[in-house]
Amino acid sequence: MGKIALQLKATLENVTNLRPVGEDFRWYLKMKCGNCGEISEKWQYIRLMDSVALKGGRGSASMVQKCKLCSRENSIEILSSTIKPYNVEDNEKFKTIVEFECRGLEPVDFQPQAGFAAEGVESRTIFSDINLQEKDWTDYDEKAQESVGIYEVTHQFVKC
Repeated sequence: MGKIALQLKATLENVTNLRPVGEDFRWYLKMKCGNCGEISEKWQYIRLMDSVALKGGRGSASMVQKCKLCSRENSIEILSSTIKPYNVEDNEKFKTIVEFECRGLEPVDFQPQAGFAAEGVESRTIFSDINLQEKDWTDYDEKAQESVGIYEVTHQFVKC
């Protein structure tokens, strides 16, 4: 059982407090089986609101899945207390935005999609439903009368 952190790095223009929104936010991941090394071909998502009971009454996890290759049952849990916003101070540096408790599954890739929010640095204008699938996002802050954006979104996984 290990904890793995997802770290984000981006260039923020006139926005801060970039964060996933809600219990139904979808973390799109590709997973690797810790037993046989099989990596999922398709993107899979896990959400805070999902809870699956583990065999033998060992608690629950955000996702439980059986490996297609070795049939081992693996699980991954989103640790909700570790979800942190990416702020203007974190600009262009890797910062942990969430941690996962992994039992036999290891995330190997992350695809940010819709469901992020951020706010204007000066105006505090809320920008909701930001989609980062293209790794860039732009908008205009009417209150501050300036362009806002999130660019060059990249990520890495680190063991905690």
